[in-house]
Amino acid sequence: MYKVSEFAEKAGVTVRTLHHYDRLGLLRPARSKGGYRLYSDRDLARLQQITTLKFVGVPLRQIKALLDHGRLDLPQTLRLQKEILAEKRRQIDVAIQAIEVAEHSARLGQPADWQAVRKIIEVMEMQSSTEWTKKYYSQEALAKIAERARTWTPKLQAKVSQQWKELIADVEAAHAAGEDPAGSKAQALAQRWSELLKGFTGSDPEIQKGLNKLYADQGNWPAGFEKPCSDQAQAFIMKAFAAARKK
Repeated sequence: MYKVSEFAEKAGVTVRTLHHYDRLGLLRPARSKGGYRLYSDRDLARLQQITTLKFVGVPLRQIKALLDHGRLDLPQTLRLQKEILAEKRRQIDVAIQAIEVAEHSARLGQPADWQAVRKIIEVMEMQSSTEWTKKYYSQEALAKIAERARTWTPKLQAKVSQQWKELIADVEAAHAAGEDPAGSKAQALAQRWSELLKGFTGSDPEIQKGLNKLYADQGNWPAGFEKPCSDQAQAFIMKAFAAARKK
């Protein structure tokens, strides 16, 4: 067992941080007869989990829920965290490589390499535009999404984006035309929608659960985020899904 100052030095954090985590119920140590905090190696493992989850953007409140109610053992948790961090590192490496190309051109006095600059912007925008969605997914789901992203090529992304664009346009048109959500046309659209969703979730229930939470909380989406389709079209396709379930 370690006193708070000893544990802080061993773990590489401040005593203030440990006190804060204790108040939040994130990391509650044992107490000596005199009321002093006492930490163990088990607390060190939990602190590692807290630190990693915080690093990848999970809010402290959600971290507490994950660690208190999760069923993941330490080896599995570490593996999932490693996969999330590896994907984040891959994205950062792409940005760094593009920055180095642009930097080289600037050093030689050459005109700006617009392709390199564009790549930098794309990576940064992708990070900032999707970061807020991570709070809806469990740690396990985030790791699975990161794993699937490794095989997600730019060519495939372009193809899927075009398919979604065409599908949403068809759904908007069906709604505007007053199509019956239970009719054959609407049901065909619902089927296409379902297939494209599977391309993202891989039919994984954990990822689907997070996606459901995301869409159920549209009132709290960032003001600058552009919804993929109108509320009317979204309601139309949900009615089509409901009609399909009844059948």
